Amino acid sequence: MPTVTVLGATGKTGRAVVRAALARGLAVRGTSRRHVDDGSGAGWLVADVASGQGLAEAFEGAEAAYLLMPNVHPGETEAMARAARLARGAGVDRLVYHSVADPDDARMPHHLRKGGAEEAVRAVDPGAVVLRPCAYLQNLTGAARAGQLAVPYRLDRPFSLVDLGDVAEVAAAALAGELPAGTTVTLGGPEELTVAQLAARAEQALGRPVAATRTSVQEWVAGPGAQVHGSAREDLLAMFAAYDETGFTADPGPLARLLGRPATTWAQALRLEDR
Repeated sequence: MPTVTVLGATGKTGRAVVRAALARGLAVRGTSRRHVDDGSGAGWLVADVASGQGLAEAFEGAEAAYLLMPNVHPGETEAMARAARLARGAGVDRLVYHSVADPDDARMPHHLRKGGAEEAVRAVDPGAVVLRPCAYLQNLTGAARAGQLAVPYRLDRPFSLVDLGDVAEVAAAALAGELPAGTTVTLGGPEELTVAQLAARAEQALGRPVAATRTSVQEWVAGPGAQVHGSAREDLLAMFAAYDETGFTADPGPLARLLGRPATTWAQALRLEDR
């Protein structure tokens, strides 16, 4: 049974990748900054991706590693370069880096950092696999179930939101060596929908009213954004401005091909527990 190390395994994406890798029969070793014993079947090691502390030990004996950084982290490029070097130095054969769709979009600094991280990881290992997912359906499922999609950008811009469970399934396949070395794949969801359309379809799927509301940036800063500080807040504000201009879409074709089935739709995601 191949052993794989998943960085940042207690975050939303990391947890999903751990579950998918376990379901595929891989022996999973997750990292967290704090001790974890969740009964999932994964092994856990304390390591800090941002500083690199504990990573060398986390990679020892692993055949593959999933390189993942917390969202909008200012040190992503440097941290992923370090993680790639430590992983290869520990004898890890396969590296899979979790990037983002449109990593060269200069309007969004955190996208550019992921683009830089792609280059840094590939400089260490040209055969590394890079996954470029669009934003997740699960970013909005909770709000839809609560009856309101409130966003600080236009309601008529298109999005190709992707199911996190689908992304994790592809990630597990990559960790298992089922994607060719050096693959870069964009993972867009199967539907291109505006926020207004997402709300309308949520009403149909849930059988109750779901409103779509545009809030001001100032309302976001005083509300949800009050818990976000420094460069992370500035990155998110830049992202909202980009969404206001063009939305965020990505090619839907590769995901279904890699899954071997239709990708999960918005209505289906609403009927599932968040993954």
